[in-house]
Amino acid sequence: MFDTKPFGTFKPVGPVAQIIKVTRRASNAWLSKRLALLLRRVALKLLRGAPVDIDALGARMRLMPYNNVCEKRVLFTPQLFDPLEREILAERIRDGFIFIDIGANVGTYSLFVAARAGKGARILAVEPQPDIYDRLVFNIRQNPGTAIKAVDCAVADKPGEATLFLNPHNCGESSLKIIGSSQAGTIKVTATTLLALIESEGLDRVDALKLDVEGAEDIILEPFLRDAPPELYPQIIIVEDGSERWQIDLPQLLGTCGYVEVARSRLNLIYERSG
Repeated sequence: MFDTKPFGTFKPVGPVAQIIKVTRRASNAWLSKRLALLLRRVALKLLRGAPVDIDALGARMRLMPYNNVCEKRVLFTPQLFDPLEREILAERIRDGFIFIDIGANVGTYSLFVAARAGKGARILAVEPQPDIYDRLVFNIRQNPGTAIKAVDCAVADKPGEATLFLNPHNCGESSLKIIGSSQAGTIKVTATTLLALIESEGLDRVDALKLDVEGAEDIILEPFLRDAPPELYPQIIIVEDGSERWQIDLPQLLGTCGYVEVARSRLNLIYERSG
């Protein structure tokens, strides 16, 4: 059960605080990352399942770094959390920036963008898992004035009810596609399409879109790129590389719609629309 006591109740102290200071100085070198990983394991044992209230990526967050890889990374090594993707986003932020974060998890990307985009931005943080959604909303509320709207639904190829498959070992790996783990559970969630979401929010453009939906990126983007007017195509798309699970050639589809791959990281592909 997520604890909603006031922010600061779970501020790291003692050895845990010292470990966090050390791991947040880790570099991308193999030995440095290895040491950070070992220290992280020590800190998690010391925490004994408690949440942690911390500043990360320019925002205040309450993190539960146990069955969520995203929260572990952001708590202990935020400097190594998708640095290329964040750099590309930061370079393109401007007044009135519009960002859609599908698979928002506890809000790390959305809060990062909000901290830099200011009150004039519009940010939609979309998260279908009820427990994770509650933690997302809590984190947004710890940062008054942020231009983030939390949306509790899945994004799929059609509206209605959808089955969400849950990974019990990493809640950041929920998907509308079947997860390989035999222990995966399921829940029913409300679903909408990307086009319907944009239209319901009255958006006339999208500056950046992040998709992290564990291999279901194709079933979101294919109908959107087919049905949406080109003026609603996002300028930047950061998409988790789910090529082994995609049922279509998504990079080719993006290319036919005017997108060029401008960068890639270990986990993500980054596309920008030309013209």
